[in-house]
Amino acid sequence: MSQELILDRQLDDAKNTARMLYFIHGLTFVLSLGLLSIIPVFINYAKRQETQGTLVYSHHNWMIRSFWWYAGWMLLGWVIFFMTFGLGIFIAAPLWGIVWLWKAYRLVRGLIDLNDNKAMP
Repeated sequence: MSQELILDRQLDDAKNTARMLYFIHGLTFVLSLGLLSIIPVFINYAKRQETQGTLVYSHHNWMIRSFWWYAGWMLLGWVIFFMTFGLGIFIAAPLWGIVWLWKAYRLVRGLIDLNDNKAMP
């Protein structure tokens, strides 16, 4: 019985850490358009191994993948913008907007699923 309580406590702590990381990702996403999200990503990498075999592990992977895909698409927008000497703004700006909405969706969906005790795909 005491082992179950310890495991539940560890899982609750891991879930609280993941919730905190979702909020930090969201905060850095809004304040710096995701540039400062590298900080919580490092924490995701550090905490991910501790949650191996739990649903929280999938949430760390979800946040890490979300960050790298977001960074890649934003970088592509900047490459398009600079390669066309600014004329690519008509391609880059919609791309940035779509990617921003996609990242916001992933943060909200992840937090909702974490609160519902669901693993991420």
